[in-house]
Amino acid sequence: MMRVRDILDSTGAVLLRGDGERWVHGVSTDTRALRPHQLFVALSGPNFDGNLFAQQACQLGAGAILLKGDSSLALPALQGDVPLVVHAEPRRALADLASWHRSQLSIPVLGITGSCGKTTTKNILGQLLATRMRTVASPNSFNNDVGVPHTLLLADKTTQALVLEIGTNAPGEIAALARIARPTGAIITMIGASHLEGLGSIEGVAREKSALFASLPADGFAVMNTDCRHADLLRASTRARILTVSIDGAGEFNATNALFHSGGTTFRLRGREISSPLLGLHNISNLLCALAACHGMGIEIDELLPAISELKGGSRRMERHEIEGLVVFDDTYNANPESAGAAVRFLSGLHGRGRRVMVLGDMLELGASSPELHHALGREIAGSAIDLLVLVGEQVKATAAGALEAGMPTKRLVYVPSAEQAASEIDGLLRQGDTVLLKASRRIGLDRVVDHLRNRQGTGVH
Repeated sequence: MMRVRDILDSTGAVLLRGDGERWVHGVSTDTRALRPHQLFVALSGPNFDGNLFAQQACQLGAGAILLKGDSSLALPALQGDVPLVVHAEPRRALADLASWHRSQLSIPVLGITGSCGKTTTKNILGQLLATRMRTVASPNSFNNDVGVPHTLLLADKTTQALVLEIGTNAPGEIAALARIARPTGAIITMIGASHLEGLGSIEGVAREKSALFASLPADGFAVMNTDCRHADLLRASTRARILTVSIDGAGEFNATNALFHSGGTTFRLRGREISSPLLGLHNISNLLCALAACHGMGIEIDELLPAISELKGGSRRMERHEIEGLVVFDDTYNANPESAGAAVRFLSGLHGRGRRVMVLGDMLELGASSPELHHALGREIAGSAIDLLVLVGEQVKATAAGALEAGMPTKRLVYVPSAEQAASEIDGLLRQGDTVLLKASRRIGLDRVVDHLRNRQGTGVH
C-alpha cells in the first residue's frame, strides 16, 4: 500500500485532481489485469497510447491514475473522484516509484541474470524459498525496465524474500535495473552468445552481465558457474562473497554422476543423491545455482530435499508431453547457441525408444555472428545421435550447411520455411515411438507445431 502523496514525492509527478492522501493497493500497467484500488500507470509505445485507457481504468475501480503529460493536460472526463496524476515519462515514474518502494523493504532481494536459464532458475529458486518463507518472484519473464519495477511493487510488508529476473538487450541496462532493485544476492547462470545485436560479442555479454555482481554490497553473495570461461571477469567484478557451482568440476556445489530417466534427473551433490523432475544437464546447473543461493541465505540442502522432488518446470521449457505414441519435449520458449546445444546433447543422450527427432528453428538476435553460430550448431548435430533434423526458418539454412558438411546424410535432414508449414507437414515426418524435441527463438512460432501435435492426439502416427 502507498498513498498518492508517496507517488508524487518519489516520482516528481503532479496531482491534477483528487486526494493526495488516498491509499492505493499495488500498481498495474495493463487494464486487462487491473484490480480495484490499484494505481494504473498509462505506458505508451510506438503503436499504443496508454492515456486512452484512463476511462476503462476508472470504470474498473483504479485507486489512482498516472497519465503521460504535464499540468497543462486537459482533464479527461472520468467518473468519480479518482486521483489523477501526470508525469512527462510514465515509464521513468514507474522505475522511480519502484526504487522508492525498494527503499521501504528490509528483506533479501535476489537478482538473476544469464544468457540462458535465468527464468528457469528464478522459478526453481522461487519454489524452493516459498517452502521456507513468504516469497515474491517475477511473474513469467518480467525482466526489463517495466517487469523489474512491476515485480518489486508486488512485495508488501508480509514479503520475506524477493526474487527478480533481470535481462538485457544493450549495454547499461543491467546496471540501471540493479540501481532500482539493489539486490543483496545475485546469480549469473552462464555467459553465452545471446543478444549479440545489442551487446556486440560474448565478451560484451560478460561485461554487461557482470554489472549485476558489481551492484552487490560487500555483505551480499554472488553465485556463479566455474565452468564459464569468463569466471575470472565475474569474480573480479564483485566485492560480495562468491559461491560457485559446477558439473563434474571444482565448484562448492558440484554435481556428479548425473543420470537421466523417465522420472527426471538424479545426481550426487555433497554426498547426497538428489532427484529432480527437471530434465537435462542445463537444469542441473540451474538447480545448483538456486541451491547455492539458498545456502547464501542460510538454508541448507537437507531442508530442501522434499521441495526439490516436487519442482515444476516453466511452460515451454523442456516441457514433456506423451502424445499417442510420441514423446514430445516442448522447448520452444526461446533459443540461443548455448541452450540449443544443451537441447541437442539432451536429446542425443536419450535411449530406449525409437528415433530421436529434433525440430529446430532460427536463433534470433545474434547479429553478424548468426551464420557462423548456426553453422557450428549444424556440425554439432551431425556428430550427435539425432536421427532426423527438421529445420524451420531462414537462419537455419546455415545449420543445414554445417550438418551436411560434417557428414549428416541428406535423408536425415528436412527443411521447411515456416512454422505454419512445419505444422502441416510434421505428421508425415514422424513415426510411432519417436521422441521429438522442438527448439527455436520465440518469434519463430514453433509452439504452433507443438500445439498441432497435442491437438491431433488420438489420430495416431505412422
